Amino acid sequence: MPSHDARIIRGAAIPTAVAGVIAAVISFAVVGTKGLIGAVLATLLVMAFFSFGQVALDRLTRNNPQIMMAAALMVYTTQIFAVAVVLALFKHTTLFDTKVFGFTLLGCALIWTGFQVRGAMKAKIYYVEPESRDEKPKSGRQP
Repeated sequence: MPSHDARIIRGAAIPTAVAGVIAAVISFAVVGTKGLIGAVLATLLVMAFFSFGQVALDRLTRNNPQIMMAAALMVYTTQIFAVAVVLALFKHTTLFDTKVFGFTLLGCALIWTGFQVRGAMKAKIYYVEPESRDEKPKSGRQP
């Protein structure tokens, strides 16, 4: 994984984890242990799905960067679908508070996405790899 991708993941994971801790403390104070469990599970779910999505996007576009937008849309759609499946599976559970789980999941997903976009904007990734000064131009002309 390129270093800029690792920075983007780190830049999104840290604020998401902080938001998850805040949500866990608030939900524990308001709802109790079931709220704490719901907030922690939602935070871990978002962090796992979205970091695996970034890794998958890196692998998909490593050899063919032209498909970046299509691959990013596919990965994001898959992540949202997977989250929807998890929400449907745990709809009637009594293990944790489902409202806390849903709101924490939504908040953490928005925070992750926002900081991932911020990290990508600040990464200064080249769209085109510049020629090194040692390489001669391929057109045969000298600069």
